[in-house]
Amino acid sequence: MKLEGKVALITGAGSGLGRQASQLFSAEGAKIAVVDIDAERAETTAQLVKEQGGEALAITADVASREQITSAVEQTVSTFGKLDIAWANAGIVSRGGVPTVAGGEQVLFEDLTVDDWNHVLGVNLTGVVYTAQAAVPALKANGGGVILATSSAASLVAYHDIALYSATKAGVNGLVRGLSLDLGPYGIRVNALAPTHGMSPNFLMPAGSPVVGQSYEQVSGPWEPFVSPIPLKKDRPPDLVDNAKVALFLASDDSAYISGTVLGSTDGGTLSRVGMWFPEDLNQPNPNDQ
Repeated sequence: MKLEGKVALITGAGSGLGRQASQLFSAEGAKIAVVDIDAERAETTAQLVKEQGGEALAITADVASREQITSAVEQTVSTFGKLDIAWANAGIVSRGGVPTVAGGEQVLFEDLTVDDWNHVLGVNLTGVVYTAQAAVPALKANGGGVILATSSAASLVAYHDIALYSATKAGVNGLVRGLSLDLGPYGIRVNALAPTHGMSPNFLMPAGSPVVGQSYEQVSGPWEPFVSPIPLKKDRPPDLVDNAKVALFLASDDSAYISGTVLGSTDGGTLSRVGMWFPEDLNQPNPNDQ
């Protein structure tokens, strides 16, 4: 098993990628500290891990609070004796989200408030800083380990209506690169994954919504591989486990000499598209190319 004897703390683990990865990491031998702002979701994820024979601790914490995430790390070390992997996975979309996807109302950039900015910044970037800061002493005491962050394809290319979100995720990328230099001498690797597809619709749903447990693509209807927006043609849609397996690679010794990297995950070639218009729209798949 890839994580035999390891202890992993995962934020935002109450739903979506965090829940899927908690189960995957546990199946690979890790003990899991399930951290989420929603206590009920955290408990459910921990129970799912236990039901498959693993060990898990549910912790309620807001990553935007340095005190709360520091306490979460302390509880993890107190319970399991150490920390090997700290994954800052919690994230929120800026107000307005992606209205064309979520069916919501568009919020103009100039109408976003200081509170809107502080909220998305607090969770998506400051929360990563706080999680890393809380984890470093435990990782140093352990002789090294892994800090992992969930970035986004939106940190690499443009999406409509989520400029604040994109800015925070780009900040995550810079943080990862800087920390890889600073923490490398202590045997601590720092990386991020930047998902494109295969992520949970819960991300765009109101707090407290039922956990979907599937990707956008899985819940959007029958999969048509030759007319999908993803260049790589597969006979199934991308799902949460596709991203969780990338995180597993970055958290395990399979990536022992990788640090300071932002790895685009589950993009299927989407990020390779050209950025200008041609007489024939090369950004759209040709359904006749079968």
